[in-house]
Amino acid sequence: MPSTVVHLAVGAVVAASLLGDEFDRRSVAVVLAATAVPDVDTFVGLYLQGAHRALLHTLVLPVAAGAVLTYDTRIRGVSRLHGRWGPRGVRVAWVALAALLIGGILPDLMTNGVNAFYPLYDRFLSVDGELLLSNERGIVQTFVDLSSTPERTTENTHYWTGVDPSPGDEPENVERIFPVVRSGFQLLVILLGAFTLGGRFWEERRRSGQR
Repeated sequence: MPSTVVHLAVGAVVAASLLGDEFDRRSVAVVLAATAVPDVDTFVGLYLQGAHRALLHTLVLPVAAGAVLTYDTRIRGVSRLHGRWGPRGVRVAWVALAALLIGGILPDLMTNGVNAFYPLYDRFLSVDGELLLSNERGIVQTFVDLSSTPERTTENTHYWTGVDPSPGDEPENVERIFPVVRSGFQLLVILLGAFTLGGRFWEERRRSGQR
């Protein structure tokens, strides 16, 4: 599964790409904090069965947050967000929402799955497969497959973490593993995030020096 470091690396790319003129350390910190929010349900899982990868990994969260932001910034007469933080606050909020979805939730959806529509629909789903062209079979895809039996729900599914290695009480000598990098591709993602964010900070520093 992707570690929090991998999630943050994806969030870093989102921040560097979308913050525009609002790019600085504070705005990046907000975006990265939003990226890390879904992993907080790891700790909730200690007390609520199946909460990990369900409670805060649900797509309902960014949809609801997006609806609130849309209403506040596009529909209502006077935006509270704009009134307090100005255009900067609006830009950072939308980028943070994008990072929550793209960096915080989607990597897990594509690695072992998440409870995508919890609590409206309690079932863990995964977007993991391949798409290829074959001269004998034509177009072959294995991404969409809802035939798993039995269905994985919050009652019968547990994702191990260093915080909560197994369901129920842990033995005293249990090994707690906190993944950082679990594949060469994840390492590439981390390097990409660090390179992109570092490059953007360097560019902003160079611009400031020319003013």
